[in-house]
Amino acid sequence: MKKKLLVVVDMQNDFIDGALGTQEARALAPKLAERIGKFDGIVLATQDTHGENYINTLEGKNLPVPHCIKGTIGWRINKDIEDALLKQGNGMVHTIEKPTFGSFKLIDCVADVLKDIDEIEVCGLCTGICVLSNACLLRAAFPDTPITVNAEYTECITPTAKKHALAALQLIQINVVGQ
Repeated sequence: MKKKLLVVVDMQNDFIDGALGTQEARALAPKLAERIGKFDGIVLATQDTHGENYINTLEGKNLPVPHCIKGTIGWRINKDIEDALLKQGNGMVHTIEKPTFGSFKLIDCVADVLKDIDEIEVCGLCTGICVLSNACLLRAAFPDTPITVNAEYTECITPTAKKHALAALQLIQINVVGQ
């Protein structure tokens, strides 16, 4: 039996209906919650996590919109997504806090805890930033593991940015479906 992993990237309030929210992200949340509920495998979620000094960081200087400040409502995972994660994880939500776009903690978790993963699927927000970054790290760490990004379960800051991100993912041999 194949061991599958679903990585749900940054489905947090600030990216859905908060400081950096979009209509597309709001529409994605219930669809992705349903996908999580039907997934036959292990599910991990990443959580963009910044401190009060966010504006003074390199990211904050380039994107001066405070978001996902640890402990705030905006930092929390969207309620629909959290409920699906709790149900799928038998009452536990497996989250990995990350201070920037990609997460080495995610790679370590997959390598150390979730050995022998046969397939990885990556979904969530934002296709052109955090989904792309984490998918690239996963590709580098697990070069012989099939990785898929289903376009139906990602959104980006604009449809054009999403299209470019999906094309970049295909260039590094990540299977992109649902376009």
